[in-house]
Amino acid sequence: MGVEITAAGRVLCARLIGDIDHHTAKQLRGDIDIAVNENDPEELILDFSAVTFMDSSGIGLVMGRYKLMQERGGRLVVAKTPPYISKVMRVSGISRLARIVTDYELPNEEASGEVVKVETANQ
Repeated sequence: MGVEITAAGRVLCARLIGDIDHHTAKQLRGDIDIAVNENDPEELILDFSAVTFMDSSGIGLVMGRYKLMQERGGRLVVAKTPPYISKVMRVSGISRLARIVTDYELPNEEASGEVVKVETANQ
């Protein structure tokens, strides 16, 4: 379990790694929230590409980060979800709160800011 956090411009990306369950979600939430408070991003990307297991604690993690970003006037993006996590996100209603994308690119240091993403079909 872990998270790799990258900031680029006004975008913060948290790449979640390993299992997300009751025991690991608390630490992940704390690490991400500290990074959000320190970097004040306009957009937070939660990258699920390296998640090997997720229970309902993962939905709570996403919901809490959605609320945090809304309070700050920002937006949340859920990215690179494995198929079973995509289904859970759609069934739980996350796709109505956050954009779910198949890929993203962080802006380079010279870029003025927009992150390029390819959206999935939210069904």
